[in-house]
Amino acid sequence: MASEQSQTLYERAAFAVDAIKKAIPHPLNTPKIAIVCGSGLGGLAQTIEPEPKAEIPYASVPGFPVSTVQGHDGKLVFGLLGKSLTPVVLLVGRAHFYEGHEMPVVTFATRVCKLLGIETMIVTNAAGGLNPVYSVGDIVAINDHINLMGLAGVNPLRGPNEEQFGVRFPPLSDAYDLALRRGAHDAWRKLGIKRPLHEGVYSFAAGPTYETRAECRMLRTLGGDLVGMSTVPEVIVARHSGMRVLAFSLVTNKCLLDPPITGDNVLLQNLSESELDAFMTRGGANHAEVLEAGRQAASTMQVR
Repeated sequence: MASEQSQTLYERAAFAVDAIKKAIPHPLNTPKIAIVCGSGLGGLAQTIEPEPKAEIPYASVPGFPVSTVQGHDGKLVFGLLGKSLTPVVLLVGRAHFYEGHEMPVVTFATRVCKLLGIETMIVTNAAGGLNPVYSVGDIVAINDHINLMGLAGVNPLRGPNEEQFGVRFPPLSDAYDLALRRGAHDAWRKLGIKRPLHEGVYSFAAGPTYETRAECRMLRTLGGDLVGMSTVPEVIVARHSGMRVLAFSLVTNKCLLDPPITGDNVLLQNLSESELDAFMTRGGANHAEVLEAGRQAASTMQVR
């Protein structure tokens, strides 16, 4: 067998699919829908029917990256979901660029999904809300994105084109499937969900730092409604591979858009250093709060 370095992405993905199909019994290993569970949203795996059901850790799949981020378990879950008992595979956790992975590694699971026969990917994430209309716990169907890293040259399709997956120059103006978004809104109304379902533009930043106030204002000025550290590379590769995409963000924190207060402001003159620190950090995001917000609102994201 050729070394991993000499294999194409297609060959490595095909090798991983072969291992998955050997580990997961037929017909569970032939779903048409994949769902990527973002930070705090892994609880969707608990809604899979108890039988038949099969799990495989990412570490058991050749070439699969193992996430190092809290809230990302790192496993494939195959089973039946919802009243219609739809065959699905859940990707509980994902790899991120900020963990040190290169883009072909970050998006390897998406390539594998394509060769598994997946036709539709539902991608979820936790994101900061740039749009002041959004509240923590709101859910947003993504209808477009701003790929800051892609504009700077960091794109998962950079390098020789993998012709077995798709064309050299895929369009992205139709990245977020309109029929699927319409269906999501219809289902939302029929289920009578009280939380609003917004639509908005997702801004992809590399992380792992949360954005500064100035960066948040810039992204908002550019048309961003959300900002996060995932999803866009997966969407690009999914569309390159001809899969349909539906994506949701769970707003886990409101981004700080106001400029920082200046050091000569009279309001600050009698504050201690600890009070100054509290003044500056008030409303800032941290990962523990992101996970907690995800847990509290995750049930709304789950198929009923």
